[in-house]
Amino acid sequence: MGVFVFLPLVLPLTAWPIARLAGHHLHPRTATWLLTGAAAVLAVCSTLCLALLMVVGTAQLPGNPLPDGWSDPEVREAVPYDEVAGKAAIPALLAVIASCTSAAWRHRRVRRRTRRALAGLPATPVAVLPDEVPYAYALPGSRRDRIVVSTGMLAALTSRERRALFAHERAHLAGSHHRFLLAVQLAARANPFLRPLRSVVAYTAERWADEEAAAKVGSRRTVAVAIGKASLISRGAPLATLPAFAAEAGPVPRRVAALLEPVPLSPRWPSVFTAVGMATWGAAAGTTVSALSSANSAVTLFFVLHAATPL
Repeated sequence: MGVFVFLPLVLPLTAWPIARLAGHHLHPRTATWLLTGAAAVLAVCSTLCLALLMVVGTAQLPGNPLPDGWSDPEVREAVPYDEVAGKAAIPALLAVIASCTSAAWRHRRVRRRTRRALAGLPATPVAVLPDEVPYAYALPGSRRDRIVVSTGMLAALTSRERRALFAHERAHLAGSHHRFLLAVQLAARANPFLRPLRSVVAYTAERWADEEAAAKVGSRRTVAVAIGKASLISRGAPLATLPAFAAEAGPVPRRVAALLEPVPLSPRWPSVFTAVGMATWGAAAGTTVSALSSANSAVTLFFVLHAATPL
């Protein structure tokens, strides 16, 4: 395996340039798909890398349940700095598993709690809660997707702005944006180097819904005004992986400014002769190398362990 087994741990750094440029230069739909796909692949590869290192590290521990041949010098030579790297990978992988499990369980728990809170309401696509606190978010479900909005939010918007709100949340549900948000959140927990992609995807997913809402309403300015008003009074969604009409206060001015500009270009792969094109190809190359390194390490370790396993 050599040093290739360590590459997936650091190759997420190759996605940082495109994470910085994607929100400004790529169509929101393209940016969301590109960054989520890269984050998912890089996270899986880095986790596989830790798993391979953990096998070597666990085999060195006294009383381990693995075959004795897996701790032979021939096996340990397959990994550089095997004693340190192998043992360090054990707590690192356990931390990744615990963190991802906690995030997924919290996501599931909040969704179930929110659905229970709506149990007594009519089974309509829009659930209006009698609450003076303004909020609105999309709640995906296994059987029925719903938009949750409070009376406080509806009272703060005009009829056209309410139409923009519902178009925005329907775009979130139609595009399954909650899956993108959950995927990048889990990826960021698997590898801290992927955290910049998580925040960018949260922004591009909102921008994607903004553009869909503007096309539906027919007025980019109406959507911009509705987002600006909602951000001043809204408390957002109960969970970061649930898309909200006015999520974080930070990206909202950027979203409003983008809506006051012309419609972004249609989704397309950027030219390599531009900064964003070079960053995109760099991220694609890093993701490919990470996948190949993980595959090479896994196959190599499989044959090494197979040869060291007594028949």
